[in-house]
Amino acid sequence: MRALVIGGTGPTGHHIVNGLLRRGWVVEILHRGTHEIDEIPPEVEHHHADPYDPSVLAAFFAARRYELCIATYGRLRAIAAATAGKVGRFVSAGGVPAYLGYMRPEAFRPPGLPVPTGEDAPKVGGAHDDDKGWRILLTEASVFEHHPGATHIRYPYVYGRHQPIPCDWPIVRRLLDQRPFIILPDGGLTLHHMGYAANVAHGVLLAVDQPERAAGRIYNCADDEVLTLRQRVEVIAAALGRTIEIVTMPWELALPARPLVMQPLTTHRVLDTAHIRADLGYHDVVPAREALAITARELAARPPAPGGIEEIVLEDPFDYAAEDQLCAHWKAALAAMPAVGFVQEPGYTMSYSGPGGRTRSNPSFT
Repeated sequence: MRALVIGGTGPTGHHIVNGLLRRGWVVEILHRGTHEIDEIPPEVEHHHADPYDPSVLAAFFAARRYELCIATYGRLRAIAAATAGKVGRFVSAGGVPAYLGYMRPEAFRPPGLPVPTGEDAPKVGGAHDDDKGWRILLTEASVFEHHPGATHIRYPYVYGRHQPIPCDWPIVRRLLDQRPFIILPDGGLTLHHMGYAANVAHGVLLAVDQPERAAGRIYNCADDEVLTLRQRVEVIAAALGRTIEIVTMPWELALPARPLVMQPLTTHRVLDTAHIRADLGYHDVVPAREALAITARELAARPPAPGGIEEIVLEDPFDYAAEDQLCAHWKAALAAMPAVGFVQEPGYTMSYSGPGGRTRSNPSFT
């Protein structure tokens, strides 16, 4: 059985390649060859070609046939067209901006995605909603036009080794730089669903293992647990053996947190993964907290270059002087805030029995 992985050297690629090898597949990869990674074993044949160029793809598949093609990189529409009739099964991976409100929260009413966002949630209706999301939706349609029995996996932001956007580097670098505080918006309570590379690759491999169940389906695939932004900071700090004060501000003031929120509002991005769990038996191979700790330690061991491509993509200037001023002004404003007396101080409702809540009606329990 021959399988072709288009990509293979990104964050999920080596997990998919090695998973196929363990299952007895003969695996080849097609990628541009601009970088190679140690995790791909020597028995895997490499084809160096541009998976974004339709003419290159057409020439490549002119005399080749595969029982399986997994497309994780390149121009997916062109790949789907070029592989039609040339592969037995087609499994592809794409993004989640097809959902209305993912890139432009205000496009959904009220602003923000439905929580959780299932595969049947409203999609962008055109470029006016979001140009990128619309292109992704058209690409998905093209996949099933050329491969009606395909399986398509919608990835969230993927983290782990070889990730092109190291989403947690703004946290890790501040800890390595021994910053005394980090600014988070709105209590750091934003939920942003992500997928560890080994986990979402596992979802792809489950689709390979169960072709009848997965045929013609689109699945969300992401970590089982969704961490808040504050929890991400706390997990990473613990993994690196550091401490840092979390300074929370209203979103309108918390400009340094923009690269962590990755959208214009602090609304939640939570995917419903019930279908892939029910249909294919998905569960994390690495729990989210452990995966985040591993990723943080790897970033600390091999940090991106200051001012390099990763930081350019993240658009985090790491302007600590400005952050110091912002924090000082915020704390001064809080200190100057006059006390406001309420005739009756608002409570947490009588249903709440935690600290500061309603006292027990009986002093002892029998």
